[in-house]
Amino acid sequence: MGDIRQGQTKIKNVPIAVTPEGFWCCPTPVGFQKSLKPQNPLNKLKPSSPPPKTSSQKKAASVSEKKAVPAPSKLVVSDGQQCNDPERPPPSTSVPAQRPPRPKVESLPKKVAIEFGEPGTCDMEVVLLGKQGFCVKLSVHRDVLIEKSSFFADKLSEQSGLSCLQVDDCEDVEIYVETVGLMYCKEMKQRLMKQSVSRILRILKVAEFLGFSSCIESCLEYLEAVPWNGEEEEEKVISTVLRLQGKGIGVNPVLKRVSPEISNAPKDTLSHIVELVLKSNEERGRREMKSIVLKLLKENSSIPSSAGSSYICNDMIYNSCRSCLDSLLCLFVQAAEPDFADKEPVAKHIALEADNLSWLLEILVDKQAGEDFALMWANQQELAVLHGKLPIVFRYHVSCISGRLYVGIGRGEVLPSKSTRQLLLQTWLQPLINDYNWLQHACRSFDRKLVEEGIGRTILTLPLEDQQSILLSWVGSFLKTGDGCPNLQRAFEVWWRRTFIRPYVDGQGNAMPDS
Repeated sequence: MGDIRQGQTKIKNVPIAVTPEGFWCCPTPVGFQKSLKPQNPLNKLKPSSPPPKTSSQKKAASVSEKKAVPAPSKLVVSDGQQCNDPERPPPSTSVPAQRPPRPKVESLPKKVAIEFGEPGTCDMEVVLLGKQGFCVKLSVHRDVLIEKSSFFADKLSEQSGLSCLQVDDCEDVEIYVETVGLMYCKEMKQRLMKQSVSRILRILKVAEFLGFSSCIESCLEYLEAVPWNGEEEEEKVISTVLRLQGKGIGVNPVLKRVSPEISNAPKDTLSHIVELVLKSNEERGRREMKSIVLKLLKENSSIPSSAGSSYICNDMIYNSCRSCLDSLLCLFVQAAEPDFADKEPVAKHIALEADNLSWLLEILVDKQAGEDFALMWANQQELAVLHGKLPIVFRYHVSCISGRLYVGIGRGEVLPSKSTRQLLLQTWLQPLINDYNWLQHACRSFDRKLVEEGIGRTILTLPLEDQQSILLSWVGSFLKTGDGCPNLQRAFEVWWRRTFIRPYVDGQGNAMPDS
């Protein structure tokens, strides 16, 4: 690499920020290009430009330009094209007829010289060759590099008399320069506090390469304390930290933010959160937390690595279901007593427990684990008998659970056995029909068309004899109450066609031939 000289070279200040410790940071690529644009000597003269300067005027201008040269400790940019052509004749005062094409800014050399510490005390140089055309010469101190960096210590121990070390294909020249500058910092923590997380990760990568252990430690302390913005930044931090952990660097304080020390902490925490939601009496808080927990559990279900823990979660949810069912049965027994007077608090508690069961069912359906709930609900004959003894305003919330199960079976989200489907319709369809008119007018979340489609499809999954029994019973109810009864006409039509129009077997149970 050619040496970077400043004797006869035209130099220009680069607009960059100085650190509290007094060293200059390497500018970004944009800063390089912006600083080089005004240096182009081939700019065309505009029609309104003044006449060219005479030789005496140029001498005066060159004197004033020399006076504007910055101090040696500041960052300067060298124009390599002018420097490497010392015999170029002086520019002519006349405008030539034809000028060569203007070179692109990207093709111009980009050379930077930086001096650390007290001016004139440096005893070696480090030359960085960047991939974007940058060439940076760092004037540094050998003892500082050996003390702070294992990389430089190893290199310099191999060649004790080495005065210039060149680093080729430097990926991040800007951060490399700043990391070397941090070797001169007495208060590194205060310096890093002014940086963003993304920049700290870049510094950490270079510090890892240089074996700059005190900088690595300071960066990890920063990452442990600062908030991370968004999932993308968090993933970058964790991937970097895990890479360092694989190399034996202590990163546990940072990992504690995303990884618990106790192995069963997630299970216990989730159980506690579900319990808090189930016991809450505040409507808005319950509604918001139910939505949040359901959304987060859906995200967990989509991750293949969480399949092993899903069974533990299912057991916890079913334990909560049994607890809610026991409480609901006790409330029904209490409210069904003839001499029971104070029914309003019990009615609110019934609505709360029914809402809890609906929420737990929604979680199980999303986790494709609702079959045991269907069996559990189908076996609640005592609850179904008490259902008919309570005022409709107390009991209609329970019918919403039955409706959701029918919808799940009709969509294929819940796949209970044939006996469970039969028992579910036998136990809970008539109570649902009895509450249907009230559900349409008093329950805002009740979707009539969805429930009717679910009931019809559930019926059609049964043997043809069971379909006939249930649908003929429905016809009698529908003819009495009309809109106060679920409209199962589509299921009735399917059953009719299966029975009378195109039966698939004959009377002896043999398959009918295709027509």
